Amino acid sequence: MPSDDRQASTQAARIQAARGTYSGQGLTENQFREAWAITGIIHNEILKSGSFREKLTDYSHAFARAEKFDALRGESILRDLYQGRYSQSMNQTREGLLEVEQALPEDSETRALQKADTVGERIKDGPTQPFYKAYDTTSLELAKDLGVTQSYAKSIMKDAFQTKHGKSLYEEGKAFEEAYHRPVKEAEIASRKAEKLQERNQSYSRN
Repeated sequence: MPSDDRQASTQAARIQAARGTYSGQGLTENQFREAWAITGIIHNEILKSGSFREKLTDYSHAFARAEKFDALRGESILRDLYQGRYSQSMNQTREGLLEVEQALPEDSETRALQKADTVGERIKDGPTQPFYKAYDTTSLELAKDLGVTQSYAKSIMKDAFQTKHGKSLYEEGKAFEEAYHRPVKEAEIASRKAEKLQERNQSYSRN
């Protein structure tokens, strides 16, 4: 089965599982779509930071307020749909990531360093980008590779880079940003300003 078909099949199965939960069965189509979207946001937050409580509280209140039921019910619905969608609770997702972080393979530091060393290359080569974007993309790749949170991936990247090179990854990345990204960005800004000025002058001349 092609990759796109497999993904569509998996998505359909997850929707069906979430719809089949006690909470899912009682939701209207619009309520389900909104709750489904929120469970995805919460899942991404767990993968990013290893935490879900703040996001769950905020979105439970917002979801409940829009649908005119209390926040506790909103939270219960979100937890129920999350369980159906991901076949585990929010806390189980969090604990699973922690377990992986506590038992990383021996080459994890080497892999973290290899990723950290590519941050500057991302800023320099191809479509240029600021440090924060290159750092985010690289740490996300490492997090998926090791099965850890993105926050933890960033931490071990920083530590590995500091140990190997004796300087911070942030300082190195910002130096690349100043050398390669800023000139390109400033040129783009100048070009846009020139275009707007030309358009304004043409508008004035027509009037």
